[in-house]
Amino acid sequence: MRIRVVDAFTDRPFAGNPAGVLLLDSFPDDAWLQSVALEVNHAETAFTHRLAEGGEADWALRWFTPAVEVALCGHATLAAAHVLHTTGAHRGPVRFATRSGVLIATPDADGSITLDFPTPPLTPVETPDGVAEALGAEPLRTLDTGPNTGDLLVELADEKTVRALAPDHRALARYSERGIIATARAEDPSRGYDFVSRCFFPNVGIDEDPVTGSAHTALAPFWSERLDRPALTGLQASPRSGLVRTEVRGGRTLLSGHAVTVIEGELLT
Repeated sequence: MRIRVVDAFTDRPFAGNPAGVLLLDSFPDDAWLQSVALEVNHAETAFTHRLAEGGEADWALRWFTPAVEVALCGHATLAAAHVLHTTGAHRGPVRFATRSGVLIATPDADGSITLDFPTPPLTPVETPDGVAEALGAEPLRTLDTGPNTGDLLVELADEKTVRALAPDHRALARYSERGIIATARAEDPSRGYDFVSRCFFPNVGIDEDPVTGSAHTALAPFWSERLDRPALTGLQASPRSGLVRTEVRGGRTLLSGHAVTVIEGELLT
């Protein structure tokens, strides 16, 4: 079967967030899926297969990190939609059946893809003791992002603080189900983004995720309320970096970005 590596939330290779993508006839057993994801060894590998016509979704979709299956992943969904469209396996909007409900990916005229994801509940919480020390910066406020992602969202003082973080990943693992999203307002919005973030997910085997679509479902409503605008652009300031355009529409959040296929080969086992 064909296997591809796609860089998501970028319009150039070797940037954004790489994801493995496999188009299957059906899902094999979970142990095989997990083994392939470990072999690919990117933040996520997306497995998808076509569903019967006439249902609420067109393709089934699952995501695996090298360590676990996850309930929601933005960049690997973008990567899967990109492969479906560029190979001609699917045309127009694609509806994915996932553990987080039906997610729709729509190709745009500029070559980007827009994902329609659920907006998570954001609940203000007290910053747990030890988070500041593990992160290496003092949060201004902390929110829980709900069950689909299981993160703590922490606002920091400024963009420079976010960029300079060098956290203790092992220590961070004890504070949330998946990890920590650190964010701050952009220092200079004229550079083309409104806020910055970095994402640390040690509990799913990812010390720092390059560009995280699922995190932006929480970042979008957080910053849209603060900046009083529904449509924003976020820069994930990881070493690979990537831009995510966001728009909050009540219970749904739209995430838009480009993707580039960088590797295509044959899986032999």
